Amino acid sequence: MPATKKVRVLVVDDSLVFRETLAREIARDPGIEVVATAADPYAARDRILEFEPDVMTLDVEMPRMSGIEFLKRLIPQYPLPVVVVSAVSDSVFDALDAGAVDYVAKPDHKAGRGMDPFISELIVKIKIASTANLAAAKNPGLVAAPLVRVGAAGRNCVIAIGASTGGTEAIETVLRAFPEDMPGTVIVQHMPAVFTAMYAQRLNHSCAVEVREAKKGDRVLPGRVLVAPGGSHMRVKRLNGDYIVECYQGEKVSGHCPSVDVLFHSMADQVGAGGIGVVLTGMGSDGAAGLLALRRSGGRTIGQDERSSVVYGMPKAAFDLGAVQEEVPLGQIARKLITLVHGRR
Repeated sequence: MPATKKVRVLVVDDSLVFRETLAREIARDPGIEVVATAADPYAARDRILEFEPDVMTLDVEMPRMSGIEFLKRLIPQYPLPVVVVSAVSDSVFDALDAGAVDYVAKPDHKAGRGMDPFISELIVKIKIASTANLAAAKNPGLVAAPLVRVGAAGRNCVIAIGASTGGTEAIETVLRAFPEDMPGTVIVQHMPAVFTAMYAQRLNHSCAVEVREAKKGDRVLPGRVLVAPGGSHMRVKRLNGDYIVECYQGEKVSGHCPSVDVLFHSMADQVGAGGIGVVLTGMGSDGAAGLLALRRSGGRTIGQDERSSVVYGMPKAAFDLGAVQEEVPLGQIARKLITLVHGRR
């Protein structure tokens, strides 16, 4: 049998020690070949032309030109999956806006995050990035949904959204089209704990709805979006006629914490026919079983379609399981949700 093709990687970082360490460690994986390294975007540009890598890892803070500026110039001319390797900061989301597929936080020994888990996470994300549909990121089939107020139709309705790779941008696309009285919405995005609060705050500034990182006991209310904190599962619970969220630490479910399956299963148990579940872009199958449970409980279910998904893994797994009632392009999901809310009996 022919050998599996290795993912060809270009490593870009201004620190010689970190750059060489990174290149050496990820190259230990039999599925990865580091074809070149570069100390800055100018050298990286030359290496891209010379070696034609499949994936590039990129530091954000570099001399001569920032990683974000490099992405803005690079992606339109040379579409290439990029995994950002950065210290913890809001600039990671600027990099994703500029076209990066994913990100990994640099090791922080003070925070108890060493090199081994960092390398393991980076290898996984490099391999996922090599399969990314970059055309989806540039043209997600956007059809702007009107900010039509939902009114009384949204009472006792809860929307749950799950996503992974490519999800930070996909979720923002959906939420930016929500009217300020959209039914209470709960979200699981596979994301490290250090980033979820920054992500929620960023969304809060760009959306008509209130967006916050969830904490135990938060009420699910119209006009409010709760994002599961990284490293904690989140589930919906009915209490005294209201819906609240419970956030708790636990073992990984379907390979993740927070897990989309945990959220969707709680929707099936607690919300039932009043629930709407949405599975967006991402690798793997997290959310498929939970979405099927929600559908069987009478809830409505949506999957992002393949053409607009950066990674059509999670939506496909849910569709193949029979959990998805309708596949919808990313740019039309908010409009579809509003239609479902108004059509509820």
